[in-house]
Amino acid sequence: MIERKAPRPDGTMFRAGLIQAGQVLAAALGGLAFDRLGVPAAWLSGAAAVVIVMGGLRLGAPLARPLADLGMLLSGVVMGAGITPQALQAVALYPLSLAVLALAVVSVTGASAFYLVRLAGWRRDDAILASVPGALTTVMAVAADRNAALGPIAVVQSVRLLVLVAVLPSLVSLAGGGAGGALPGAGQALAGPEPFAVTVGSGLLLGLALERLGVAAPILLGGTLASAVLHGTELAPGVPPPPVTAFAFVLVGIYIAERVRTLDGRAFLRTLPAALGSLAIGAGVAGAFATASAAIARVGLPDALVAFAPGGLEAMMVLAVVLHLDPLYVGIHHLARFLSIGFLLPVMFAGLRRP
Repeated sequence: MIERKAPRPDGTMFRAGLIQAGQVLAAALGGLAFDRLGVPAAWLSGAAAVVIVMGGLRLGAPLARPLADLGMLLSGVVMGAGITPQALQAVALYPLSLAVLALAVVSVTGASAFYLVRLAGWRRDDAILASVPGALTTVMAVAADRNAALGPIAVVQSVRLLVLVAVLPSLVSLAGGGAGGALPGAGQALAGPEPFAVTVGSGLLLGLALERLGVAAPILLGGTLASAVLHGTELAPGVPPPPVTAFAFVLVGIYIAERVRTLDGRAFLRTLPAALGSLAIGAGVAGAFATASAAIARVGLPDALVAFAPGGLEAMMVLAVVLHLDPLYVGIHHLARFLSIGFLLPVMFAGLRRP
């Protein structure tokens, strides 16, 4: 009788775990360095900068899905803790601001697409899809269906997001918003172990339910909604500990940076001038509408700038928390923009003749 030996593990999972841990550690050190330098949104932007450099050196690996979800969940918990009764009373002023947002989305898309077609020589469909502010998953799905230029579209969308994450914090600080490098909740009463565990657990369950329903950014929204309800009713008072908040922002920074790390280098450099031109035009138009909305909704200009910024849903909502802005105002606007684009973009292109 031949005795069979059990196969020995090849250590692949162990090595993958070490790579993930090393990447998170390096990103955290980048966040710490930016924090010591007083850079706004330090933990988010510092982590993203380090991971982009690591990608250029062919180091690191795609962020594991559990870690990405953990970052979104904890960020949502932090965001929900900042929604106060006073913020809820201001919701009545938001409908007019949301109407301005609808005009802003159309104007940003039209102006950027006009630039890409007339000055950069792009096709109509490619230009429109590259100019749509956010909702990258929907944009790329429609682009694939239309046989559009996926690479250049991804470059324009990714450059817009990363530049906004890098530049918006400084603009917000110049406009009188933000709180330097301080983490959200600094100086406030911390949540105890049990209330914090209840908030995180509730956010995870709600996020998984939203994911089953196909809702955008389900884990982030689940954490935000659960935290907002529990804090608003004072069932789970207190803010998350600062190390937990910093860790969440580091994970989100890695998640954002991966959009650039996965792009083809040559295609990125070829498309970069068009991407920057499109970004400049779109950001200028969005800024003009944000200024108008700030007066209509009676919010600060920094809040309106981030609420109208043509970036990704998750990144902009987390950035609002990092910069100590009104998470409810910013979150409602970005969620409305994301959902409207997700519903209307496929319908709009269904009515357009294929090139």
